[in-house]
Amino acid sequence: MTLDELNASLVRPPFPKLSGNIYCIGRNYVDHVKELQNEIPEEPVVFLKSPASLRPLHSDALACATESFHHEIELVIMVKHHIKMSEKADISAIGAITLGIDLTRRTLQNELKAKGLPWTLAKSFAGAGLLHSFQTFPKDAPDIEFSLSVNGEERQRGHSKDMVFDFRRILNFLLKYQDLYPGDIIYTGTPAGVAAFKKGDSFQVVSKLLNIDAKGVL
Repeated sequence: MTLDELNASLVRPPFPKLSGNIYCIGRNYVDHVKELQNEIPEEPVVFLKSPASLRPLHSDALACATESFHHEIELVIMVKHHIKMSEKADISAIGAITLGIDLTRRTLQNELKAKGLPWTLAKSFAGAGLLHSFQTFPKDAPDIEFSLSVNGEERQRGHSKDMVFDFRRILNFLLKYQDLYPGDIIYTGTPAGVAAFKKGDSFQVVSKLLNIDAKGVL
């Protein structure tokens, strides 16, 4: 889908339109770090997705559709306004929030990591970044609970209070290296419970605080 089509489906005024910049934070929940036998990071682990990887929750084009992926449910935040590099940001910089699913070609990712190679193609491909429509960021929310069910079975449940790096720390880490722009989005990490996910599976994403209860088909 084009960015214009994604904006028509996912973004409503007064939220900024998607800029096309998509940052993703890895290893941001301790239990997930442990389940993949990784080390807890001392600073955010950042990777990128391309705009061409994004899609709404409804079934759409999916590259590598014969493979089994891993699902990773995440809180996804959107930057409200331009913030210059090395400026300080707090949660007032967040213009909107939603739930997203980061698809991972785990076998390929592990193979590439073992060779010391970049693992972009394990994370960025058509359909790899699923998104619900953006919602108003809740004020004074100490914790946002969210969950993912696949084929009627709950697979993942997370709480924002359990993030290794909270929203503010993520924003300010990124600002060490570049400006942030209106419509930049950040996948903020996944809780434990990642598992096999294949084309045709039905799923449900839920967050009561964000007023999200939506179903989709991979």
